[in-house]
Amino acid sequence: MATLTDQATLLKRVGALERELERLKRDLLHGLVSSRPQAIAPRPSLFGSVRGGDVTEEMIEEAKESLFRDLRDLQDA
Repeated sequence: MATLTDQATLLKRVGALERELERLKRDLLHGLVSSRPQAIAPRPSLFGSVRGGDVTEEMIEEAKESLFRDLRDLQDA
């Protein structure tokens, strides 16, 4: 029968192996995720919309309409 020190040593080794397996699994999953090509979705933005000068209420309304053009039918409801 194994002594207490042998059992403690075996438990430490099992713990170390568990941590190593978790690390390998994490690295493998990270490699799979990062190797896939990601599609870059365009983001609506007002940056660069105004060349310079003062921003008028009319310009703000035009920008809102162009950003939220898919929601026009909801305004009528």
